[in-house]
Amino acid sequence: MAFLIDQFHGFRNWFWNPRFWLPGNVTWDDIRSTEEVRYVEFSDLLHTIPLAVLILFIRYLFERFLAAPVGRLYELKDVKPRPAPPHAVLELGYKECVNPDHRSIVSLAKQTDLTERHVERWFRQRRNQDRPSGLKKFTESSWRCFYYLSAFLYGVIIMWDKPWFWDTTYCWVDFPFQPLQREVYWYYMIEMAFYLSLTFSQFLDVKRKDFWQMFIHHMCTLMLMSFSWGGNMIRVGTLVLVIHDAVDYWMEAAKMAKYCRLHRLCDILFGIFTVMWFITRLVLFPYR
Repeated sequence: MAFLIDQFHGFRNWFWNPRFWLPGNVTWDDIRSTEEVRYVEFSDLLHTIPLAVLILFIRYLFERFLAAPVGRLYELKDVKPRPAPPHAVLELGYKECVNPDHRSIVSLAKQTDLTERHVERWFRQRRNQDRPSGLKKFTESSWRCFYYLSAFLYGVIIMWDKPWFWDTTYCWVDFPFQPLQREVYWYYMIEMAFYLSLTFSQFLDVKRKDFWQMFIHHMCTLMLMSFSWGGNMIRVGTLVLVIHDAVDYWMEAAKMAKYCRLHRLCDILFGIFTVMWFITRLVLFPYR
């Protein structure tokens, strides 16, 4: 155990080498909080855990008492299709491949003494059984749309009077001796807690084809935010958060319109999303 602890401390000292993260002649001790000045502390990230739990609770209330009633106004129902009859052999085949090819269908038919058509019908029913209802998908998109829009507005409000919001060169003025402001602290904590809550809830939400890709995306987001926090690069971090939040709610709004069968509105919202994504991700983010 002592060997593992020594290895961990060695890796930590190597990874957080001030020669890599900080300007010359500056150490981590130089930017520790005092009674007069508050700097970021890596231990602050522990605060995101209870915040993530709180966000999950708020999400539950939002989806149940706000999003679901709105979805029902558009005749969305939380009705699950008739389940496929239980069959151990076919269930095992389903776990191996959701959409089996013809050769697999023939093989399963021989193993179960069923016709190929019967096996195909069973797999179709089984796939439908895993598909979420329209109301479920609507409530999830509603929550994400509400959060992304709220986070974007909050970010713009607290950043409006910050000099680095208008001139990015201020991100590096006096770096790393940049005190932590209360509103920036809450902005970072809430954003990290949200992505942490997504990492948890992803295992309970609608299982999508890009499940593991999004899981890796959330983990990478949390790591990048943690590193920017630990290195006191939060000015750059806040700009990245605002730019990303400016786009995401348009996509979720387009999904909501699609689930409600408002196809023209869906096309308009998706068009706005495309334009906003191009401006923020390919113009503002790399060049501003």
